[in-house]
Parts: sequence; C-alpha cells; structure tokens
Amino acid sequence: MRYFEYLTPDLEESLFYSRPMHFNRSTGKDLLAHAVGAALYMPATRPQAAESIWELKKNEGLIAAILDLEDAVGDLEAAEAEERAILHLARLAELAEREEDPGADLPLLFIRVRNPRQLRRLIRRLDSLILLLTGFVFPKFTVEDGGEYLEAVADYNRSRLAGTPPLYGMPILESKEILYRESRLGSLLSVRELLSAYREEVLNVRIGATDFSSAFGLRRSAGTSIYELAPIRDCISDIINLFGRAEDGYVISGPVWEYFASRGGPGLRFRPDEQPLGGLPPQGLAGALRPNRLNTLNGLIRETLLDKENGIVGKTVIHPSHLKPVQALYAVTHEEYIDAKGIMESTDGSLGVFKSMYHNKMNEIKPHLNWARRILIRSQIYGVLHEEQHFSGLLPEYAYAHV
Repeated sequence: MRYFEYLTPDLEESLFYSRPMHFNRSTGKDLLAHAVGAALYMPATRPQAAESIWELKKNEGLIAAILDLEDAVGDLEAAEAEERAILHLARLAELAEREEDPGADLPLLFIRVRNPRQLRRLIRRLDSLILLLTGFVFPKFTVEDGGEYLEAVADYNRSRLAGTPPLYGMPILESKEILYRESRLGSLLSVRELLSAYREEVLNVRIGATDFSSAFGLRRSAGTSIYELAPIRDCISDIINLFGRAEDGYVISGPVWEYFASRGGPGLRFRPDEQPLGGLPPQGLAGALRPNRLNTLNGLIRETLLDKENGIVGKTVIHPSHLKPVQALYAVTHEEYIDAKGIMESTDGSLGVFKSMYHNKMNEIKPHLNWARRILIRSQIYGVLHEEQHFSGLLPEYAYAHV
C-alpha cells in the first residue's frame, strides 16, 4: 500500500515531485513508525467493521485502523467486543482473498486491549489471524503494567516463525500519574526507562489527551486546539521533551480530534493561499466556536499543523472525514525537501551554512541535521509535493468555502 492511492494517475503526477513509497507491515520499523499516520479508531462492537475498513482502505485512503476493546466499548460489552474483533479479522482475511490481486495489502491493523491478560489471551486465540495484525495498543500505559504488555509482545516475537512480520506495541500516555505535575517527571522517566528495554517492540508513543482533559473536567471546543488547554499543553510539552529527542528515535503520535461534520460533508473555510492558524471568521467569536462543517475541519487542520510543528507524526482519528486532511498535511513540501536534501549532502565538513535555494533562509548543517533526517524519512512515506503545490491539492473532493 502507499499514501494517496485514491488520486488519479494524472493528478498524482501533477502534484508530486517525488511520489510516496510502497510499504506494508513487514517494512522496517523506522519507516513503519512514521507510516501509521492518521490511525482510525473503531469500536470492535461495530457491525460490519471489517467491511468498513476494507472500503475505507480502497476508496478513502485508510492506512491504519485500530479495533478498540477499551474506552469505546462499554464494560458490559467487553466479552462480546473481544469475540467480534476476532470475527472482524477473519472477515478481513476473506475479503483480501477474494481480490483479483490476492496479495493486496490490508491496512496496518491494531487492537487496543484492556489489560495484559486480555493481550496474552488474544495472542493465543487469534492463531494464524495474528499475521494480519501490525500490533496492539496499550491504554493508560504506566510502569505498573507496561512491562507485562511489552513482554507479551516480545514473547510472541521470540517465538514467531521465520519470515513472518513482528508484532509491535503502541503505548498511550494518558494516565493521571503522567498528567499531574507532582508525579509527572518521575512517571515519564520510569516509562522511558521501560520502553528503552523493549525498544524493538515499540512502534509509536501515543498521547491520550481525552483522558488528560477528563481529569480536569475539560473538553476543548471545535474552535480550540488541545495546545490551548494550559494543563494539557504543559503535559504534552514534557512528553515531547522526554520522548521526542532526536537521538532516541521515538515517533510520537498526536491526540484525537473529536469533532466532525454532522451533515453536509466536510469543507475547508480557507483557500490554499490563506493561513489557517489565526483570525476569526466574519461572524465573530460565536461563529468560530459553533461546531459546524466548516470550523470542525479547520480546527482539525489547525491542530494537526501544531502537532507537526512540535515534531509529532500522525494522529488518532475517530471519523473517516479526518483521514485525508491529516494525511495530506504530512506530505513534504518541495521547499522542505530541497533544504533537507541540501543539508544532508553537505555533511563532509566543507560547509557550515548555506543559503536556501528558495533564497528565504539560512541552512546550518549541524543545527538542522536532525530536522533534515526527519524530513527525508517523511518524504519517503508521504511523498514530496511539486513546487507551488499545497496540501489542499491532495483533497480533490473537498469544497473550499471562504467564510
């Protein structure tokens, strides 16, 4: 599979300077960690979940899906959800076998489990179906039970058949111990030490800002970014500080955006040449805060841009209309690519700094080297846009509404 396969060949050629690469769940971990992108959560109790995943992959560019057995499922539904998750995977295997191309890749598939006991039970019960999974998601991850999660995955990887892809874990940092200031640093340091012992099993470190917000009785509006909720912003900042360091190589995934259009489909309220990060629409603050099809998508785009500026790659999403906008924002611009490529090609010590080909900035080799490496990884997964192209070109069916 690869990103933006929904584009026509002509449109793809007109948009991309360098097209996205093909990958699957057997791709190397460093690239695969960046490829998770917009990961769509779906309650495992949802009827026809397998059919939905299959259709979204074929028609809407779905790359990663997470069957949820935890918060999206009521406590009284937990047993049923586990049974249905297994049935959904079996159905996906059937759908893949029916394709004209029997080797057609499924999306990257994950299951969010409730506890380590359920994880080990599922690994046993799934039998050969486990080969469809890329991994598991671990909610409310702390050192108290985190080692059990990671050891279960490591045990599977040690015993898997030669030539089969490994399983990965994606811990979600969302517990009160991590959120509350008095326990945060110690908790994060303990988690980092634990993850370093299982580095090969960890694909992403995910941020669960909905649980963080709940601890303070907060819920951001459709016109507000998670970075504007002060206690949550401070916690995210510390997570990035401890897990976003270039030498550690963790990929951090952004928190969920929970608003979507109730009817009429998505729409962008700004044109490609406009800056979506600031200013109010003509109807003022009330209009900006009213959840409608225009500002819900605009809010998602604004927050994803802030994720990206803070070094976060990808985002948890809960609605299909979020997939394409989040994915499109991670496509690398021609300017970013040329700057990064120039920096990486100038590491022989002959230069310390050079002017960008775009004549708008100075590129310093040593200070910008880690940034350049990240851009070139992203360029492989999400592609490089042609000069003057904008992420909105990757959203051909989205209407532009200039409010």
